[in-house]
Amino acid sequence: MRRKFLLLLEMGLILAGLALGWSAWKINSVLEQPLHVTQERLLDVPNGTNPNRMFYSMEREGLLDDAVWLRLYWRFNMAGTPLKTGEYRLTPGMTVEDLFDAWRRADVVQYNLTLVEGWTFRQVRSAIAKHEKLKHTLDGLSDAEVMDQLGHTGVFPEGRFFPDTYRFVRGMSDAELLQQAYMRLDDVLAKEWAERTTDLPYRDPYQALIMASLVEKETGIPQERGQIAGVFVRRLRLGMMLQTDPTVIYGMGERYNGRITRADLREPTPYNTYTMTGLPPTPIAMVGREAIHAALNPSDGTSLYFVARGDGSHVFSDDLDDHNSAVREFQLKRRADYRSSPGPQAAPEAQPEPDEPDEPSPQESAPVSEPETASEPAPADAPAPDEQH
Repeated sequence: MRRKFLLLLEMGLILAGLALGWSAWKINSVLEQPLHVTQERLLDVPNGTNPNRMFYSMEREGLLDDAVWLRLYWRFNMAGTPLKTGEYRLTPGMTVEDLFDAWRRADVVQYNLTLVEGWTFRQVRSAIAKHEKLKHTLDGLSDAEVMDQLGHTGVFPEGRFFPDTYRFVRGMSDAELLQQAYMRLDDVLAKEWAERTTDLPYRDPYQALIMASLVEKETGIPQERGQIAGVFVRRLRLGMMLQTDPTVIYGMGERYNGRITRADLREPTPYNTYTMTGLPPTPIAMVGREAIHAALNPSDGTSLYFVARGDGSHVFSDDLDDHNSAVREFQLKRRADYRSSPGPQAAPEAQPEPDEPDEPSPQESAPVSEPETASEPAPADAPAPDEQH
């Protein structure tokens, strides 16, 4: 009896060993199986999906075989491993084990969206709305409602987001991306404010942000940001009007068609720095770190005026006579290829590529001259001579 029991036990152990060996071979062969893909494609892992559901879904699609074995392998070898939401790239020759490795490393496909310096919030929303990989939760909302959704009720959105290239995975919401840009702007502004120069005419960081937006819209040559900020700061200290055309354009809103007239310069909008002293009430565009730095660290000097040469650079003048001479030289007899800022450049790559910001007109880099410096008065509805106001 005992001998028979030992024989049965031995046979059971042999069979168990064979079963374990076969199981190990089977699992190994299942892991090493190539995925059934003939060309590169993306595998979407929706939010809340667990590995078991993915295995069966992929088997139904014909991407792999033996999902039940993969389920067992994951349960005993990778239990607790999170499966990150997003898209994973599948390529011909890729095995199930390669896919598992990508899942372990959370190697999800990422997309780019570039928010450009000088863009308005309307342009930001347009670029975000066109990106098909973002989850759109803000469409149809007013700007105020968007800020409510972001948790910043009562905050005016213009200039409150940082221009940069943002990377994200499929399924990330437009609100999440905007929140990143908002927090990034707050962080940059706080750091620059902490390292600002002394004796600036700003009550708080927000006023510095407003100034930075004027510098951003006026500057064609990056090296001139500090000089332009210096002109504006000196004019503020003296109680002079800033007289910068981008504020007029912003105040016109959708009525702006590429030209501003003398009537536009005289129209008293909250943003028209030809009819008001001091800073406008809010920023007029998104600003980069360099513009913020310039606003908080303006260049020393005595110039109170500047006029565009037409190649993106400016002539700076200390007094009105010199400024008017520069206006006559660079504005009244300007070249046919005149530009107040550099020509538009190719937009940074993004998925999808956002709209190019509107090409700046010559008025977008106006002189900060006194109104009476204009030559022969033009009719109220006539285009204003570029940068000679």
